[in-house]
Amino acid sequence: MPLAKSIQENLHFLLTETTTHLSLLEDYLTLPTATIPMRLLDRQGYVENLKLSIHNHCLREMSSSRGQDADYQLLRSVEVIASQLERIVELCRDAVMQSAHVQHRGMLKVKDFLAMIDRVNNGLELIEPALSAKDTRRALKIGKVERHLVDAYQKQLKRYSRLLKKEKHPADRISLIMLAHIIEQMGNAMLRVSEAIISASMGQHFSTDRYHAFNASVTELKTVNDIDELAFKPIAETKSGSAINALSSNEKGSGYHAIFKDGRKRKLKEEKQRVNDWHDIFPGLAPKILAYQKQGDSAALLIEHLAGQTFEQILLDGSDALLQQALNHLTKTLTQVWLETKTKKPVSAGYMKQLAKRMGDVYAIHPEFRQPAVNIGGAAFPAFDDLLKRMQRFESDVKAPFSVYIHGDFNVDNIIFDPREKRINFIDLHRSSYMDYLQDVSVFMVSNYRLRVFDPRVRQRIMDLCHAFYRFARVFARKQGDESFELRLAMGLIRSFATSTRFILDKSLSERMFSRATYLMERLLESESKSKRPFVVPVKEIFIG
Repeated sequence: MPLAKSIQENLHFLLTETTTHLSLLEDYLTLPTATIPMRLLDRQGYVENLKLSIHNHCLREMSSSRGQDADYQLLRSVEVIASQLERIVELCRDAVMQSAHVQHRGMLKVKDFLAMIDRVNNGLELIEPALSAKDTRRALKIGKVERHLVDAYQKQLKRYSRLLKKEKHPADRISLIMLAHIIEQMGNAMLRVSEAIISASMGQHFSTDRYHAFNASVTELKTVNDIDELAFKPIAETKSGSAINALSSNEKGSGYHAIFKDGRKRKLKEEKQRVNDWHDIFPGLAPKILAYQKQGDSAALLIEHLAGQTFEQILLDGSDALLQQALNHLTKTLTQVWLETKTKKPVSAGYMKQLAKRMGDVYAIHPEFRQPAVNIGGAAFPAFDDLLKRMQRFESDVKAPFSVYIHGDFNVDNIIFDPREKRINFIDLHRSSYMDYLQDVSVFMVSNYRLRVFDPRVRQRIMDLCHAFYRFARVFARKQGDESFELRLAMGLIRSFATSTRFILDKSLSERMFSRATYLMERLLESESKSKRPFVVPVKEIFIG
């Protein structure tokens, strides 16, 4: 969709006005006159009106009846460009005011400052053609202005800092450093413009580092002849900040080639290592890593696209037969993984330690959960934090008799089932390790419960699935002689019910989950003092409604 004429015209006027401000700054640095600051101030309202007009027109385009055909990312990018152009104009005014503080004009190396401003002007000339054609190559050239200005500023900073020690007029040197810094900030504005144009081209927000990582990763795809023909479809965004996108051959999203995932380098490096570990330990369960790219603190993975549906999709939309088939293959796969990776080394998951570490985040979202101990009608109700301290002591004597290699984040959307190939796959594996298998069991059960679905039939399916998965895990535990199964599962459920509330704003659901964590704590601690019969997780009471 081409930009509306009104947006194009106002953007052109704003670019012209930005160029005019830069020209006035150059004039003032070359030959300061009292009229130039006044001219800049007089034009301030005009620039603000142009920016507001562009924003308003973009908003109308996105909200109008034609909004279905609107290129939302293009319009958002234009808004960013308009804001950054206004920022450059403001920096021009700041630079003029800063240079006015220089008392001894002979100290001002005008040539160096004019060279910096020329870089900005060269970038401005590329904006309209780059935006019109969604040209990422021109956009990258605009972004390079920032690097050039940073380098120029660093040179001036070193020179002026060196001279400060023996300078008769240190205030002027400081003013010149500030002036260079102000012009350097124009580079940051140009980088934001560059990224806005790249985002318009890609159809979603892209930083320069992200684009370079994407470009380098996609060149590894043997099935793609022309990168420009790829459609880029967002499919998820993790709570740790990673973005996940599917790469397909057309805009309809069919014919997927791979999954592109980018985010913090540490997280993605961990995932790459864990995926490789899975290939060594249990081949075929994890997807293949097609490419790994790192750029500064960011990184990107190009991952094999897996056929099938997530367990969550099957649970919510699949038939009863498909759900049962998926569950059968999941439990069979888990049994194989657990048996093949089982070690005799006892291990503690530290469920209560994990919970204590996250309670600050829980209270930040739900401060009402932080309740003091109360006494009602002679009945004492301890504070949750007091229960947690007692549970930490309780847990110190409880360990899993063996460890297995677990997923580590075993949510229903991290499990994929392909009914054609009758195959289970795991994704999002950066937390995998040798650990208590009940951590995965408890996370899976709670991730089903917390799905915000209110249809009675689907809620019943969710509850039935939780009960079935519990029975499967209990049978496995009995066969392995795992005598503390019920205790550790309860602690895993406590941890997952309580910590999951930090991602849930729905008061009704979060309160139900937190109350279940509290109830399980009370039951466990009660069983410690009344040890006549073994503790059993009250699954029917917990996983209902």
